Amino acid sequence: MDSYRRNGLTFDVRDAGPGDGEPVVLLHGFPQDSTAWDRVAPALHQHGLRTLAPDQRGYSPMARPRGRAHYRLRETVGDVLALLDAAGLDSAHVVGHDWGGIVGWALGAWHPGRVRTLTALSVPHPGAMARALATSDQALRSYYVGLFQLPILPEQVLLAGDGAALRRLLSSGGLPDDAVDRYVRRMREPAALTAALNWYRALPWSGRDPVGRVRVPTLHVWSTGDAFLGRAATEDTARFVDAPYRLEVLDGVPHWIPELAADRTAELITAHVRG
Repeated sequence: MDSYRRNGLTFDVRDAGPGDGEPVVLLHGFPQDSTAWDRVAPALHQHGLRTLAPDQRGYSPMARPRGRAHYRLRETVGDVLALLDAAGLDSAHVVGHDWGGIVGWALGAWHPGRVRTLTALSVPHPGAMARALATSDQALRSYYVGLFQLPILPEQVLLAGDGAALRRLLSSGGLPDDAVDRYVRRMREPAALTAALNWYRALPWSGRDPVGRVRVPTLHVWSTGDAFLGRAATEDTARFVDAPYRLEVLDGVPHWIPELAADRTAELITAHVRG
């Protein structure tokens, strides 16, 4: 399967590995795409796992609806449920990084019957994040979220000069040049960056649907080199999981865990799935 449809939108998806393997859905964040998993997925395939990595809403060229309300969490979660349906799967293991992790947390809370295990990379449970914004340095780390709410200006700034500011943002986090080039090229497609930023701009709508407690076995992976997400919310996340839970801390790794710690990430996912 290389694509699927939902509500008139067509989503690109990379379906790879043994067709009869345990299915693992890989959800990317901002401003990545399914290629974020290019070094993780082959290792999962070697362990007999099937991977389905979609280009999520706003990233697939044929799935960029106009208007920020279309990017609220209920919609992005619904896209993953549609992927499972299209693949003929009652449930799957879900792995998400950054915004993909937030989608994963919501799936684990709202649709536990469809999630065999959850692995959330970098991003803590939204409830823990909300508490940390008020009680730690997390608000300072998340300054860009407020900036992204502005209309038009963020697109102009990030894409000016062949995406120079976006390149600096990604390169400063340690991403290799080939990944930076790939993501900037995708964000320069017509309407792509606006669609990606609409995930942030939809927060007023997403906030009306609290994620709640997660009821599936959960692995949370956080890295001490993450400039965007701090320790406070990470350590508070356990209280929001009513199931077996484990926190794994990667020392010194920047935010981009799938690209920069691919081997360790694949090991952790495989052990969690097999466990």
